[in-house]
Amino acid sequence: MMLTAWEPASGQIHYSVPEEAKHGTFVGRIAQDLGLELAELVPRLFRLASKGHGDLLEVNLQNGILFVNSRIDREELCGRTLECSIHLEVIVDRPLQVFHVEVEVKDINDNAPVFPETQKYLFIAESRMLDSRFPLEDASDADIEENALLTYRLSPNEFFSLDVPTNDEQVKPLGLVLRKPLDREQSPELHLLLTATDRGKPELTGTVQLLIKVLDANDNAPAFDRTLYAVKLPENVPNGTLVIKLNASDLDEGLNGDIIYSFFSDISPDIKSKFYIDAVSGEIIAIGHIDFEESKTYKLRVEAIDKGSLPLAGHCTVLVQVLDANDNAPELTVTSLSLPISENAQPGTVITLISVSDRDSGANGQVTCSLTPQVPFKLVSTFKNYYSLVLDSALDRESVANYALVVTARDGGSPSLSATASVSVEVADVNDNAPAFAQPEYTVFVKENNPPGCHIFTVSARDADAQENALVSYSLVERRVGERALSSYVSVHAESGKVYALQPLDHEELELLQFQVSARDAGVPPLGSNVTLQVFVLDENDNAPALLPLPLPLPLPGARGGGGALSERVSRAVGAGHVVAKVRAVDADSGYNAWLSYELQPAAGGARSPFRVALYTGEISTTRALDEADAPRQRLLVLVKDHGEPALTATATVLLSLVESGQAPRPSSRVLAGGAGAGAGAALVDVNVYLIVAICAVSSLLVLTLLLSTALRCSAPPSEGACGPGKPTLVCSSAVGSWSYSQQRRQRVCSGEGPPKADLMAFSPSLPPSPFSPLFSPQQAPPNTDWRFSQAQRPGTSGSQNGDETGTWPNNQFDTEMLQAMILASASEAADGSSTLGGGAGTMGLSARYGPQFTLQHVPDYRQNVYIPGSNATLTNAAGKRDGKAPAGGNGSKKKSGKKEKK
Repeated sequence: MMLTAWEPASGQIHYSVPEEAKHGTFVGRIAQDLGLELAELVPRLFRLASKGHGDLLEVNLQNGILFVNSRIDREELCGRTLECSIHLEVIVDRPLQVFHVEVEVKDINDNAPVFPETQKYLFIAESRMLDSRFPLEDASDADIEENALLTYRLSPNEFFSLDVPTNDEQVKPLGLVLRKPLDREQSPELHLLLTATDRGKPELTGTVQLLIKVLDANDNAPAFDRTLYAVKLPENVPNGTLVIKLNASDLDEGLNGDIIYSFFSDISPDIKSKFYIDAVSGEIIAIGHIDFEESKTYKLRVEAIDKGSLPLAGHCTVLVQVLDANDNAPELTVTSLSLPISENAQPGTVITLISVSDRDSGANGQVTCSLTPQVPFKLVSTFKNYYSLVLDSALDRESVANYALVVTARDGGSPSLSATASVSVEVADVNDNAPAFAQPEYTVFVKENNPPGCHIFTVSARDADAQENALVSYSLVERRVGERALSSYVSVHAESGKVYALQPLDHEELELLQFQVSARDAGVPPLGSNVTLQVFVLDENDNAPALLPLPLPLPLPGARGGGGALSERVSRAVGAGHVVAKVRAVDADSGYNAWLSYELQPAAGGARSPFRVALYTGEISTTRALDEADAPRQRLLVLVKDHGEPALTATATVLLSLVESGQAPRPSSRVLAGGAGAGAGAALVDVNVYLIVAICAVSSLLVLTLLLSTALRCSAPPSEGACGPGKPTLVCSSAVGSWSYSQQRRQRVCSGEGPPKADLMAFSPSLPPSPFSPLFSPQQAPPNTDWRFSQAQRPGTSGSQNGDETGTWPNNQFDTEMLQAMILASASEAADGSSTLGGGAGTMGLSARYGPQFTLQHVPDYRQNVYIPGSNATLTNAAGKRDGKAPAGGNGSKKKSGKKEKK
């Protein structure tokens, strides 16, 4: 309710308004009260003026009403004074007038009582007497009159009461009075609430929190919450590990409640070395090695003492139980070794005893044992933690001579620990293996005329056993060689296995010596095996050419090397190239050493002879027509020479009588050989039959040899020979038949001197000299020397190329012997002086005797399978070249033998 008063005498208007009125609150109709028209407020510039309070009140010029413009706080304007007003000046112009207006601000109860602080701390000793008074500060209220009158009240409690002074005791302050003795141990602090209330409408209150702290006296001893503490501590904990933290309490405070922890003075040094207690915190810490295996429990006695003037103490016991950790690996002990063990020991044989132990307990101490897998042994448990190592299956020392066994013991901890023990089991040898050679037979090549005692080969047998069971001795398996004992030819060293030739060997007497060598060990009982040695005696040039017996021998004093004389009559009317005589000779050697050539020695005085001799046939022919100037008697010296190294020679003397035409019949090969009689012709027929049979046999055996070589391709490794390694494939023939031998088993062979030939070689027997079978037929051409493949043909076996016959004859001993098959074919033409080796393409000299319909097409062409050592060709190559071009001076025409080459 706004009150408005008008005082015209004084010319001042008085209004009143409560504090904290809202904005827009009506105060009074100031324009009406001042007698001003509403329409003239604006023209006369109506305005308010106030010293410092111009914005608290404002006039609405539209209606002339004074209203509250902003918050009005009486306590802020006037403080605690009883009267509070706002003085305003109203000014208008035209004419200028000033009006004074007073607005009184009425107090409302908007301020609660306030204490100087919200919390009040009081420190009172527990030993204070009853009715002791403790003063407090009063509360204040910013309001006035009834709104500022206060009353006090204290929260209910059993220890204190509130002492409020009356109006007559203004000097006496507000206070608390002790009504009950204090006990700090029961109530160390008291929390009381003091409330002040004014008398306004509505009532407002203010409070203060009274915090009373009771001061201590040393009247309580330290006490643990338990007298016995049980702690479980794992072993091997690191130093500094907290075992337990003790907490002793003392109801006192300050020094009276400060506690010092310690072990009893009579505690053992072992405990002091392993545990430490912190005097302030009461923490017990492990400082030494805690080992379950050393001690399973520790008993610690602890006391707590306060710091009062008269110290009081409390006591407790800490029982530390050590927990086992898996910190000990099992231990293995191997005893009673029964070693070595024989390889023929029966399964179940006990070899050794093994014991295991573990210092841990429980599952950490439970141990299981195992053995290295896949060994012929096993572990058998005989008692708790005791095992026997026994044989589980049969042994073979030759397969495994020593077993390195590993026994593993593992406990049941987590993680588990293990230990291992190595047991070396040696297997003792039993003589259960016979000596064994690398291959069942060996082929050895030895040159004839070897020195007595020559080492020709070394046999070696291996015995898989050990020590004396593997000590091998060698001996010959005695047999008869013809009429002589084998021991007269060879011997073998008992220890080294070296085979020696006791006497010089003769190729012409013995081409093949086959015998067995026995190898026997020193075991009980001894075991043995045999190996076969085939010793081929290679030919050397130790026989000079021998002249065949002449029909009319005329010995001459100057003849050499078994020479003889041949007398012939020659007509002076013969022309150039006429054959007048023929020298026949043979050589007991074979191969290259038996290949003969003929040379005409120059006449005495250097006179040129009208005769010449064919190089390979020995045919003597005229070089020109004879005339009267030629001497009637011609003496020719023919040198017969083989191709051995060194070459051996023989000299034949031919006496030619030059007669007039008509006095002497035309000589021929048949006439020259007529002195031999009808028996020589029969012998030549028999030789030719034998040759054909031999060629067919060789061809058949060659096919068998190829099959055998294929089957024996993968065989044992080569054994050591006297002359190094070799891989020859042999196809040999002898006087009694043919034989084949495949050397694909890679054995080493010895040929005396020089490196071995890892090739296919062909041998033929040396035929004894025969007066009816010369080695070379008339007009024999030298073998072609171009034994090379073209690049496209290597390494073929049967290709042939046409070409000339120029070149050099192979100069190798092995190459020569491999050509004897060809040489033997030429020998069959010896009876026909007009025939040649070629005799036509593809006939090999056979068509001259058996007719043109008989060619090599009727005989298997074995030459394509004969490889010539030291070269890149086969016999087919040479034959092809020879067939492609007829030799110089021959009777055959030049023809290409293409069909034969393709065959």
